[in-house]
Amino acid sequence: MEQTALREVEKLALKKQKIFDQSIIKYLLRAILATGFIGFGVIVAFKAGNLFYLEHSPMAYPMAAITFGVAIILIAYAGADLFTGNTFYFTYAALRGKMSWTKVVQMWIATYSGNLIGALIFAGFISLSGLFASQDVNSFLMSVAETKMNAPVLQLFFRAILCNWLICLAFYIPMTLKGDGPKLFTMVLLVFCFFISGYEHCIANMSTFAVALVVDHPDTISIGKAIYNIIPVTLGNMIGGIVFMALYYYYVSGPIPEDENELSE
Repeated sequence: MEQTALREVEKLALKKQKIFDQSIIKYLLRAILATGFIGFGVIVAFKAGNLFYLEHSPMAYPMAAITFGVAIILIAYAGADLFTGNTFYFTYAALRGKMSWTKVVQMWIATYSGNLIGALIFAGFISLSGLFASQDVNSFLMSVAETKMNAPVLQLFFRAILCNWLICLAFYIPMTLKGDGPKLFTMVLLVFCFFISGYEHCIANMSTFAVALVVDHPDTISIGKAIYNIIPVTLGNMIGGIVFMALYYYYVSGPIPEDENELSE
């Protein structure tokens, strides 16, 4: 079952490479779409959580965590492309000799750039909509964004490693399951675990910070502090995907048969 899932990881990486080779624009649009979907998750999570935050209820984070699961459902089922997952997929495919490392780096840069553009575009829509203009609605978002922007760098880095290790598992484990029900449950559950644990995800942070910055915000929230967070978090996320997923499974799984029929032998 593990080898079947790893074969799917490899196939997914090669499918993404095919899109990239055919049209960089189409590939970028898929990456832009991913942060649009994460943006939907950010809005519903912080709007739901804010209802409890205003009442000083401990349920604020759990409600935000469970509703943020909409983001991974949209990404997994609606054809978007997320940088953090690609650190796992592309590295594994390259270790298997199916992708060149030059191509891996090019596609990482393209995905990351598209994700950033998507976060900014989505934040622009939220600003124009006026949905988060009031402190009665955005206070929970501001509190979380401020905490993330002012956490110690080393803590951000290790939280990011743990984050992408878990998020990659949220995409990987469903590949071993049959039926959309078990897959959806597993993805949403693991995203809930990531969110409520306080781990750091560079692309989710892009979306959160972009929204926080385009509405009226305190001085403790700034572009400089957003960058301060994003850099160590991106590096930590990469280690989580590359080392704890791709390298680990490449080493422990052993050689995977090229012929799919060999898997049952």
